[in-house]
Amino acid sequence: MHRWIGALFILFLVGCKEKPIDFSGEVPLKQKDFFGVFKAMNLPYAVSDTNIDKSADTITIGLKAFLQFFPDSAFNTLTGKNRKFNIHPIGKIEKEKEHYYLAIIEQHKIKKLVVFVTDKKNNFLGSKELLHNDYKDEYAHSLNINKEPTFLISKEKMGKDNQLQFSRAGWVYNDVGIFMVVINDSNEDPKKSEVINPIDTLPKKNKFSGDYIKDKKNYVSIRDGKDLNNYSFFIHFERNEGACTGELKGNLQIKTPNSGVFNENGDPCIIDFKFAKNEITLKEQGSCGNHRGIKCFFNDSFVKKKEPKQKSLKKK
Repeated sequence: MHRWIGALFILFLVGCKEKPIDFSGEVPLKQKDFFGVFKAMNLPYAVSDTNIDKSADTITIGLKAFLQFFPDSAFNTLTGKNRKFNIHPIGKIEKEKEHYYLAIIEQHKIKKLVVFVTDKKNNFLGSKELLHNDYKDEYAHSLNINKEPTFLISKEKMGKDNQLQFSRAGWVYNDVGIFMVVINDSNEDPKKSEVINPIDTLPKKNKFSGDYIKDKKNYVSIRDGKDLNNYSFFIHFERNEGACTGELKGNLQIKTPNSGVFNENGDPCIIDFKFAKNEITLKEQGSCGNHRGIKCFFNDSFVKKKEPKQKSLKKK
């Protein structure tokens, strides 16, 4: 009799321990329970817009649960003001400086694959939409994630004469605290595509900030970074009538009063920047083949564009 009572008591204790965790957010969650639901992802990882939720966990995390660990602003660029949605975890990628948490945000029939970035202590740093299932075009959309991680967002379709047309953009989270494009590849009709400067609207108040140009398709843009020794930059060039192109976005770190370097973890590309009066000179030191054509290099000089003078308001 005592043995039966003991066995029942053990089963009772086991049952208590296996009580499912409430992810609705109506009760406080432990950090290890919340982040523990995101399992380590096997990389590389690939998914398309037609099977966007194939890796999503069946668990639903309530917004109130998320807001115990993330600010409400984490969703501003993902859902706008709409806060009626379900969240399903996909997995996590842990790197030396950041953690990446991937999830599906489901609003009615629209599903968005998004990533949240935190530091090692799981303090929120940023978020980005990567893919969704509601594109209104003729392209097939997909996402590939490598071990760095670089988030390669692609679209492709069969064009005239059964030729594959594609555009690909590789995004990374950098030390400045933003997602930036490090790969921009397309074989779309060049007459229909324009060079878009992704940092054009950022501040340019510091010493070296500004636009250094040769023409509309050969230029270097430099913008203010997190402090006076760091700048964001974007380089684009097209040579030999467009037969050889290069493009790179990253962080430039000042090393001497008139020089700096681009050198990021996980990227073999190294570029030296030298400033002299109103000119900038680039010299490629590392292997930058992922950002340019085989037979052309980032080595070149550009002249700083004069900023238009602001008109002063006359007092009446």
